[in-house]
Amino acid sequence: MNEIIKKNGVTFGIILGLFSVIFTTLIYVIDLKLFTSWWIGIVSIVIAITIGVVLVSKTKKQLNGVLPFKEAFTVYFIAALIGSIISTIYNYVLFNIIDPAAKETIKNMTIKYTSDMMEKMGTPTAQINETMQKLSETDNYTLGNMLFGLAIVLVFQAIFGLILAAIFKSKSPSEGL
Repeated sequence: MNEIIKKNGVTFGIILGLFSVIFTTLIYVIDLKLFTSWWIGIVSIVIAITIGVVLVSKTKKQLNGVLPFKEAFTVYFIAALIGSIISTIYNYVLFNIIDPAAKETIKNMTIKYTSDMMEKMGTPTAQINETMQKLSETDNYTLGNMLFGLAIVLVFQAIFGLILAAIFKSKSPSEGL
């Protein structure tokens, strides 16, 4: 593997992981209600996408404009993998070791938010009650659930990485100018 690909993937993976840790910590310190806020999720995604675009663009520039599809995908996915693992470990420690009560608070806020949304959408009471029961029985911060969440995130990261690689890949000489 090209050293630039490896170095950039690891460096930006650590940057993504640290961004996630800082972002989560800020939300945790400011107000736990922000964990249920849709716009916080959008802000986080936009920043992560921006970091990914900067990563692939920088890597292509460092490789003198020659970035095959495979290398573009690889550098992005290495960063996404490292960043996601750092984020998952931090969230596990924060909500299972440092402050387990916070996960219960977030769960209760999520249940309330979900119930309110379902009522606004005219969902039948029986279905709302069933959903609330399932939510109350679920611990999103168990190791198994967090690893499952990590796997889902990596699937979406891979899809985005494929799109990003297709956008930034260099044309082969046979494709012409």
